[in-house]
Amino acid sequence: MTKGIGNSEDNGQEKNFEELLLDYERKGGGDVHVGDRVIAEIVSIGRESVFVDIGAMMDGVVDRDELAGDDGQITCSVGDRVELYVVSVSDREVRLSRALSGVGGLRALRDAFEKELPVEGKVIARCKGGYEVRLMHHRAFCPASQIDLRYAENKDQYIGKTYRFILTRFEERGRNIVVSRRKLLEEESAQAKKEFLGQLKEGEVLDGKVTRVAQFGAFVEIFPGLEGMVHISELSWSHVTAPEEVVKVSDIVKVRVLGVIREEKTENARISLSIKEAVPDPWESLDARYEVGQIVAGKVMRCAPFGAFVQLEPGVEGLVHISEMSYTRRVLKSEEVVSSGDTVKVMIKDIDRENRRISLSIKDVEGDPWAEVFDRYSEGQVVKARIERKEPYGYFASIEPGLTGLIPQSLLDGSPERTKLEKCKVGDIISVVIRQINQPQRRITLEPGPGAEDAEWKSYRGQRASFGSLADKLREAMRGKGKDK
Repeated sequence: MTKGIGNSEDNGQEKNFEELLLDYERKGGGDVHVGDRVIAEIVSIGRESVFVDIGAMMDGVVDRDELAGDDGQITCSVGDRVELYVVSVSDREVRLSRALSGVGGLRALRDAFEKELPVEGKVIARCKGGYEVRLMHHRAFCPASQIDLRYAENKDQYIGKTYRFILTRFEERGRNIVVSRRKLLEEESAQAKKEFLGQLKEGEVLDGKVTRVAQFGAFVEIFPGLEGMVHISELSWSHVTAPEEVVKVSDIVKVRVLGVIREEKTENARISLSIKEAVPDPWESLDARYEVGQIVAGKVMRCAPFGAFVQLEPGVEGLVHISEMSYTRRVLKSEEVVSSGDTVKVMIKDIDRENRRISLSIKDVEGDPWAEVFDRYSEGQVVKARIERKEPYGYFASIEPGLTGLIPQSLLDGSPERTKLEKCKVGDIISVVIRQINQPQRRITLEPGPGAEDAEWKSYRGQRASFGSLADKLREAMRGKGKDK
């Protein structure tokens, strides 16, 4: 086989003239200039330098530190493509950098301004309205609003540090140079946001920061400059009336991505997030923590006309119906017994896992006074009672909270204490005799007891009416002796 002119060996293989020509055309003949922006492919990483293919006859060289992170570790690998700028060209090499720095003086600065190329500069000091920046041995001004993406409380934190800047003004032969770091950061942020958004998938769980709270939900930043919305229904497994009950601005929260709707024209996206979906559903393991008959503490979340909702734990709420509020009094509205924010003890009466409902009772925790009424009282027993109300058919009197009996009018009319009882007011304490206890119907019939004039009157629990009759006879006998005298 006939060899062409300029045959050579490359990695042990010979190239003919046609291959060399194609290789030359591919590399563009080495036509690169200072200030050119190139996309370079990393071909080798050395101890101090990184060699890259820039599509020219000669490979480019960039200092290793240029491609290292804050920790000093290089952030790319062989085969990666990076954006660099030509800072010098010689017969032996092409030097590259991530930004123009100290090369070419005013001419290079003018070229950087016209081509919108980044230039490295060092922040020297603060000045009126911004910062003095030294770049390529020339003074430049960076407005305070252009030094960073966001407002900084510590304005001196930039002094002495070197950053990349874009020239936004180059006038009076370099005597009036204005630069911006923010513009570069925005471009880098936009590119990073685009890459992040391209990889974002439904179902991912991310950390985010609450940036705004609205009536309908909360906005969470999941990437610098990229927010998603958590609807009020996705804030918690518990019922949420207002988002402020769950989150506030600056809170760090975990969120699950529910949906991503990308807008092709603007390269933006509407992102739906959920805080509650990022944590386990408490109902899935409910059996391990709760059972019917268990007494637990809960927090009253809200009151309704028919009862109160009590939170046993975040995401698990039960209802205390108004009929389960108290054994000791008639409750017309839940606010008579509890208020929002109260901590109460409740008994679990029923758990409906399918419909996610729990029935609770406050009165069962306190106990039903009728359940053991015969252990404390008996028919014929003399006790004290408080008048609750007077009706045409009799007086209602309470012998203890939850146990109210009726003194029928017929027994009042036949009582020797009638006149005194008629003068009594609601709330007064009187003595009564338990005439009948009807536990199934929860009724107690009372009759007037010993007179209030007995200073040493006592409650004779467990004693019968016969004892009361004996007391009456003794009292009459004593009165008779007094008359004889």
